[in-house]
Amino acid sequence: MPLSAFQNTFAGNPLNRASERRGDASWLAEKLASSESLAVAVWNGKPFVENAKDGGVQIAYLPARMAEELSGGPERLLFLGLWQETAVFAVDLEGGADPADGPLAGLGRFEDLRAMALRLPATDAAIMSTAKQMFEWRRRHRHCASCGEQTNVVDGGWKRACPACNVEHFPRTDPVVIMLAVHEDRCMLGRQEIWPAGMFSALAGFLEPGESIEEACARELEEEAGLKTVSVAYHSTQPWPYPSSLMIGLIAQVENDEATPDQTELSEVRWFTKPEARDLLAGKIEGTFAPGAMAIAHQLLKAWAESAD
Repeated sequence: MPLSAFQNTFAGNPLNRASERRGDASWLAEKLASSESLAVAVWNGKPFVENAKDGGVQIAYLPARMAEELSGGPERLLFLGLWQETAVFAVDLEGGADPADGPLAGLGRFEDLRAMALRLPATDAAIMSTAKQMFEWRRRHRHCASCGEQTNVVDGGWKRACPACNVEHFPRTDPVVIMLAVHEDRCMLGRQEIWPAGMFSALAGFLEPGESIEEACARELEEEAGLKTVSVAYHSTQPWPYPSSLMIGLIAQVENDEATPDQTELSEVRWFTKPEARDLLAGKIEGTFAPGAMAIAHQLLKAWAESAD
């Protein structure tokens, strides 16, 4: 059951993470060897999937023992958690040769997560997002930040430990504020020059050390568009596996509509009434479009456009 009224794509992982079991090496080994345990596979960031009966796609689960054999060791294995009493693991596969043409032939295929996220069941998208983010973190942090020694994977893959200086390294998620600026009966969207022509979206930026969420929102709006924030309301969050961020969705009331794009982050801004925002989401404004439904920016705009005046 969702913990809030609204749940974004990549949220809603149904697995019990069973963090209390991660440090039990004998229990993990027992579960890996069990014929009842399952695993998901990721190859170069792409999930292993199969066709679903409803015409979409779904996770193509593997026996956990097969995943262990493919992994070559703990560096590429991850304990994701429990589905009821069934242990679920993940295996990280790399290299130029597609494993679906080799050891996994006939069992499924690898597809880009972003491209198929809305065709996956929401729970499957959340499970694969978790696996992708964890493997990205592990690949980027193979050496100790304190002494440079190569670290070891421990606790079911949720921690890296330095054998030289004993420092422990844990997964990191980068918080990002993403906000829809609103003044009276209009909202503001911006665009960056590098985006596809005609695309407008909510403004966003990383939360900096020593900032609250509200302060980061106000700073970003002032830096990028020259707007003063009056108040900030929370909407929802979205785990974003590119590579590992938490998008914090906000609605920000601003003092006026005198926005000035900074020409560094933003090249243009545009204000929309609620009817115009609904047309934008429906693709009815020629030459202008918003991010797709997978993105929290889409959901922020939709929530505001459909809200009561």
